[in-house]
Amino acid sequence: MTLILLASACLLIVTLGYASLCASSPFGDCRKCKGFGYALKKNRRGQLKPGKTCRRCRGERKRIRTGRHLYNLWLRLYREGQTDTPAARPFSKKG
Repeated sequence: MTLILLASACLLIVTLGYASLCASSPFGDCRKCKGFGYALKKNRRGQLKPGKTCRRCRGERKRIRTGRHLYNLWLRLYREGQTDTPAARPFSKKG
């Protein structure tokens, strides 16, 4: 029983930590280019130089975190459900 409580407490701490990270810093470094914005290439001498622009972040260097993306989707869905205009309910009775 205590092992289950310990595991659930650890899971709760990790979840709350990630939620606070997404709230305080919604953007993180791109995982593909490691925040450089482009791929690094070596020339003939072995020196590093910038290569192609990163396709995943499009050279922006930052990407939205997964948790923040899910929160934004949930918030958009919640706000769309709150509208009480006739356009939001096309099949309701008009009288």
